[in-house]
Amino acid sequence: MRIIRYLQDGEARYGWVLGDKAGTIEGDPYGAFQRGEATIPLAELKLLPPAQPSKIICVGRNYADHAKELGNEVPEVPMLFLKPPSSLIAHGETIILPPQTQQPEHEAELALVIGKRGRWIEPDAVGEYILGYTIANDITARDLQKRDGQWTRGKGFDTFCPFGPWIETDFDPADAVVTCTVNGELRQMGSTRDMIFSVRQLLAYISSVMTLEPGDLVLTGTPAGVGPLKDGDEIVTSIEGLGELRNTVAAEPVR
Repeated sequence: MRIIRYLQDGEARYGWVLGDKAGTIEGDPYGAFQRGEATIPLAELKLLPPAQPSKIICVGRNYADHAKELGNEVPEVPMLFLKPPSSLIAHGETIILPPQTQQPEHEAELALVIGKRGRWIEPDAVGEYILGYTIANDITARDLQKRDGQWTRGKGFDTFCPFGPWIETDFDPADAVVTCTVNGELRQMGSTRDMIFSVRQLLAYISSVMTLEPGDLVLTGTPAGVGPLKDGDEIVTSIEGLGELRNTVAAEPVR
């Protein structure tokens, strides 16, 4: 099932998608709910980020080819960092490039949404804690990331975490193709099979550090091919079996 959040009469609602139509979800998609008939044209809906995470946990250098292209060693254990929830935007919304950076870049990623509260999750039980999977792009101010030495500023600007358009509850993350195009030019192409640490390993490790809450978002790393973004670009992040996340890019006016 594909779960969406959308705006209706000024109120955020959950729904589900069947083909090019959507239906309502009454209740809690993290618990008990009922689905209405899918009769609403999806194209008519204003989509919102499909989850409201208390935190966004990201994994750095989880593809060997990406670590290599930036001149970094492959980590021995998962390298974690956080993005703030204020960085979230939805499918179709605009990534704003702040004036502080001269090197904004895209990073296409498979993401997962936590379905229930968990700590010290066993690798074999990971599936019980995942609501589903989605597409994300870890937009990064590469110059600030390198300059600061820690990554909060370079990763944390408003609009630097587009994700969606939905959460797919029936998805196998073992071997899915991840791509990113900018203005129709293919920039990134890789497979989730090349992740250094699997989804099972990542959730077991992350939950040994912090409690995961329903709706929390985990970005699993990016393949090689990260590249620059500029005002006016259109970026399409695609994952086989999950669809496409489309966003435009605009420079923030200098204040």
